[in-house]
Order: sequence, then C-alpha cells, then structure tokens
Amino acid sequence: MSKAAVFTMKLEPDLRAEFMAAAEACHRPASQVVRELMREFVQRQQDQRDHKAFLHAKVAAARASVDKGLGRPDAAVEADFAARRARIPNRA
Repeated sequence: MSKAAVFTMKLEPDLRAEFMAAAEACHRPASQVVRELMREFVQRQQDQRDHKAFLHAKVAAARASVDKGLGRPDAAVEADFAARRARIPNRA
C-alpha cells in the first residue's frame, strides 16, 4: 500500500515517550503501530454503524409485525417463559 500522505499530530511529551518506548519494545516502528491503531479504530466505527443499522432494521421489522397484528401480548410471552422456567430443575 502506498504511503503518500503525511499525518502530523500534537501530543503530550510523556505520552509520546511512553508510546515510542512501547513500540520499540515490540520491535515495531511507531508509524506501523499508529497505522494499525487507525485501522482498528476505523473498523470499530464501521462495526458500530453496521450494528446500529441491524438494530434499526430489526426494530422496524418488529413494529411492522405488530402493526399487522402478528405480535403477542407481553403477558402471553411472560407466561410462556414462566412455564419454561418452571420446567427447569432447581440446581441451586
């Protein structure tokens, strides 16, 4: 991958010294570590956006189901799970 862009940033001298020492201890160039951190950050942000979109789609589907009259009342769901819990042997 071409490394044509330069990224300059300001940070505290102590943080820079600790970071440089940690990178050196791993026998890795600081720039490589920063690129890795940036990639991980970008991936986490994408994962969060994907998860949020997934949840929105699930909620929209559930609301559409309820609007069509396909939902179940809370009391019915609670009763079903209470019956399931009652069938589980007490292991305490």
